[in-house]
Amino acid sequence: MVEPEEASVRPSAASQVLIVGAGPVGLVLAIELARRGVAFRIVDRLAAPTTESRAVVVHARSLEMMDALGGSLVDELRATGVVTTGVQFHGAERTVARFSFEGVDSPHPYSITTPQTETERILTRRLNELGVTIERGVQLTDLTQTESGVRVQLAGELGTETLEVGWVVGCDGARSAVRHHVGERLVGSFHGERFLMGDVEADAERELDRSSMQMYLGAADGPGVVFPMAGTRARVIVEIDSAGEAPPATLDWLQRVVDERRMGLRLRDPHWLTTFDIHHAQVPRYRVGRVLLAGDAAHVHSPAGGQGMNTGMQDAFNLGWKLALVADGALAPADAEWLLDSYEAERHPVAARVIRFSTGMTKVGTLDTRPGRFVRDHLLAAMSGLAPARARLAAEIEEIGVDYRGGPLGATDGASHRAHVRAGDALPVSLRTTDAAAGAPLGATRVDVAAEHPAARSLGLASHGGTVLLRPDGYIAGAFRPADAPELATHAARLGA
Repeated sequence: MVEPEEASVRPSAASQVLIVGAGPVGLVLAIELARRGVAFRIVDRLAAPTTESRAVVVHARSLEMMDALGGSLVDELRATGVVTTGVQFHGAERTVARFSFEGVDSPHPYSITTPQTETERILTRRLNELGVTIERGVQLTDLTQTESGVRVQLAGELGTETLEVGWVVGCDGARSAVRHHVGERLVGSFHGERFLMGDVEADAERELDRSSMQMYLGAADGPGVVFPMAGTRARVIVEIDSAGEAPPATLDWLQRVVDERRMGLRLRDPHWLTTFDIHHAQVPRYRVGRVLLAGDAAHVHSPAGGQGMNTGMQDAFNLGWKLALVADGALAPADAEWLLDSYEAERHPVAARVIRFSTGMTKVGTLDTRPGRFVRDHLLAAMSGLAPARARLAAEIEEIGVDYRGGPLGATDGASHRAHVRAGDALPVSLRTTDAAAGAPLGATRVDVAAEHPAARSLGLASHGGTVLLRPDGYIAGAFRPADAPELATHAARLGA
C-alpha cells in the first residue's frame, strides 16, 4: 500500500478546518487531515474521554479504512476485543440460523467487537503519533458564515476565543451544536421501541458461540441481543415496555429480563447500564456552505447490526480526502465545489440505506404475534441455506455492499457498460494486485491494466486493456479504455491526479 507522507500538524488559530467532536468520527477525520498535511484543530466539550462503552462493533469496511489510516490500528483493535465471524438467530426452542461473514469480499471478513472506549483510545494514539492533540473542555458557542470562511466562538477553561476558519465539520453527536447553529434538524421517527442495555460480565449457562453476534427472537415481549467481547464481557440489549418514563437501569432488572427471554446468561460486574428509545432520522443536508455534518450529527438509527459508529467513521473517511484536496488549493473553484458537494450526494443515500436496514432488523426482532414469529423463524432458516441470501445479509452487516454507483464522481466511460466492477465500487480484494489502494497520496491514482490481466474482464477492459482511476479512499472513479484517453485526462484533473 502506498502511504502518503505523514505531516506533523500543530493546529493554530489560523487552521483551515475546525473539527467539533473527538469521538470516533472526529478522530477518523482528524487522522485523515493530519496524514495529508492540512492544518486543523479538533475540540471536544468533554474534559476527558467518555467512559461509556457505547458502540461495540467495528465492521469489515471500517477495518479496511483503518488499514489506510496507517499505524497498526486493526492489530490493536483485535488485541482488545474478539473477532466476530457471523450472526446467530435463536427462536423460542432452538437455534434457527447462523449467517457467516467469512465469505465477504474484504481483507478482513469479520467484525471486531470491542468497547468504543478502546476504539477511541487507539484512534487517539494514532492522532498523537501525527503530532496532534485534542483540545478538551472546549465548546462551540457561536458560528457565523462569512464570504471567506466561518467565524466561530469557542469557550473553554482559558476563556472565550473567536477565530475564523475555512471549514467547520460537526462530528459532535446527536445533540450537535454545529447542526443547531446552521439550522438543520434531524427528520424522521422519534417514537418507537425502548431497550435496556448493559455492558456486563456474562457467564453462559450453556455453550455460547463467542465468535457470533447472538439474537434471541423467541419471546412475545421482545428480542434480546448479545455481542460477546473479550473475556467474559458482553453487550446485552433487551427490548422493554416503552410506556411512560423509563426507570434507572439496574443489573437486577437486566438479569430478570434475560431470564424471562431464556437467554441463558448469568450477569455480574456491570461496566455500563442504560436505557434508550430508538430513533430513525437524518438531516436533509450534510453540507451548508462551509459547514459539514458527519456521524450522529447527520443521522441516527437503531443499533441493530451495530452500524451507527461505522457509518459515521466512513462519513469522515469519505469527507477527509475531499476536504484535504480542496484545502490544498490546486483545484479550480468549480471543481472544489463539485467535490465538496459529492460528500452529501454519496453519503446521504448510504445513511438512508442503513436506516432502512436497521429499521427492518428491528421490526424482524420485535414481532409480537406467535404466527409472525413462526413465519419469521422459518424464513430465516430457509435463507441461511441459500448462499446468495447469506452473502447479501453478511455484506449488509459488514457494509461491504456500500458503493457510490451513479454518484457525481463516477466517470461515464466506454468500459462501464460491459463491466461487473464499475465506477463507484470499492476496489474488490480480487483486484488488489497493485500497491494502489485506499491511503494512496492525495488525488486520484492511475492504475494501468493490461488486457490479459485477471482483473481486465471484470472492469470491462478485456479487449485492449486500459487505466483504472482510483480515488484516495479506495473506490473506483472510472475504468478507461485507450480510446477514452481524453475523458481520463479530464476526470483525473478534476480529482487532483
